[in-house]
Formats: sequence, C-alpha cells, structure tokens
Amino acid sequence: MERILILGASGFIGNALYKELCSYFDTYGTYHTANTGFEENHQFHLYDMETENIEILLQNIQPTVVISATRGNFDAQILMHFEVINYILTHNCKLLFISSANVFDAFTNYPSYEYDKTLSQSIYGRFKIKIENALLRLPNEKYNILRVPMVFGHNSPRVKQLKNLIHLEEAIEVFPNVVINVTEIEKLTQQVHYIINRKKKGVFHLGSSDLVHQKDFIEDVCEVLGHKNLVFKNIYDSNFDRFLAVLPKENLLPKNLQISVQQVATASVKK
Repeated sequence: MERILILGASGFIGNALYKELCSYFDTYGTYHTANTGFEENHQFHLYDMETENIEILLQNIQPTVVISATRGNFDAQILMHFEVINYILTHNCKLLFISSANVFDAFTNYPSYEYDKTLSQSIYGRFKIKIENALLRLPNEKYNILRVPMVFGHNSPRVKQLKNLIHLEEAIEVFPNVVINVTEIEKLTQQVHYIINRKKKGVFHLGSSDLVHQKDFIEDVCEVLGHKNLVFKNIYDSNFDRFLAVLPKENLLPKNLQISVQQVATASVKK
C-alpha cells in the first residue's frame, strides 16, 4: 500500500484529496494553524514551512508519495520543495506537484498543452515554473506535475466568494475576452487518485476538455445557483480573446475522469 503525505492537507484542495485518498491508502497530512480541529486526527501533523525543515517529517513518516498542495510564502515553499526533492532522490518516493495554468500566462493566443514551453508574466506563475523546472530534471518516475485551472465546487472558495458578492448585491468582476477551462474539486481528486493508483508519470493537465469565455462561465454558475439579472463589471485587458487554458494532448485520462465546462458549473450546487 502507498503511504501518502499531503503537504497542505488543511487547505481546500489538500483536504479534499485527503478525504478522497484516506480510505484507500495510508494517508497523512500537514496543517499550519493550531486549534483548527486537525489536532484530533493523528494522521495530521502540525508543520510550519517558514521555520521547520520538512526532512524531519519525511524521515518520520517515510512516504512513498508526497502531494504538494501548499500555499503561503513563495520563498519558503521553494526551499521546502527542494528539500522534498532531495528526499525523493534517495528514497522510494515520488512527488505530485499541483501547479497552475498560470505557468503559461504570458502566452495569450492559444491554449497550452502538457509539454509546451512555460512562460509567465505573473509572480505566481514564475514561482510555479521554478519548482516545475526542478522536477523536470528528475527521473520521470519521480514526479507528476499536475497543472490545474480555476477550481470550483459547491464548497469552493470561488463559489463562496460569488455567493458573498451576490448577497452583498455588489458587482461581480468578469473578463469577457479571457478564454479559460475550469475544473471542480471532486473530479480533480478522482483524477489524482487515478494517477497515483496507476503509477502514471509526467505532466498532466487536469481541466475541462472544452473552453469557455470567463464571463459566460461565471454567468452560468450564477444561474445554476439560482440568480439571474445580476450586475457584472466587465474588465477588458485586450481587444482580442486571450487564452488561459490548459488542455491535455499527450496524457489523456479515461472518459469517466474527463469533465466539461457545464458539469463544472452544475457542481457549484451541492448534490
């Protein structure tokens, strides 16, 4: 059985991954803030990447799979990931790094595929690229880079933010010229489960198989939530369509693990 350590298991994506995987694997997680209820789960470990070396925790748990779903200080994250890389090079272990579509945010004329060159104009995108480049120098069986677009779902921070804006009757900022793909948290966790179970290698793009304008998608989500005729604030940063989408070409998942834009919008309402 795989022994899995999820870094950032108290966050939205990390906690959803823990709930998906814990019934099938020997699964552990880290959390950063005390008095949040995670202390009662003995599979969770308090860890502060800004003050602690991750190597001690790795040596204690001896994971065969490390999943990185951390957030926080970029410099501390980079140092932590380099420590994890040093560990997996000398142990029977691999790293699954949850990256972002933002590693391609300098390319605006077309969607991006798994082995396209990365280039970012944003600090966030360049931070993700630095870790990706370190992983790409490893043997193929030692890593997965999992690039995800915006993540939705009924309990997601993005849907909560939308509901809050609607409740406050504030304008919702939308980008009519930005073409995206999206995903939802339950399908994402199933995809990661499959990648671990089948011992897949390399880079995966885990977004919807189709594309949509960002404004159209947000309007669809609001309609699924039961709201129409809302006030939207259109933001134009270009006169032309700009793409920020990650599509699979080389590493395709089975049909039952693929998802459409409409299915993501529908998942914004609790089943």
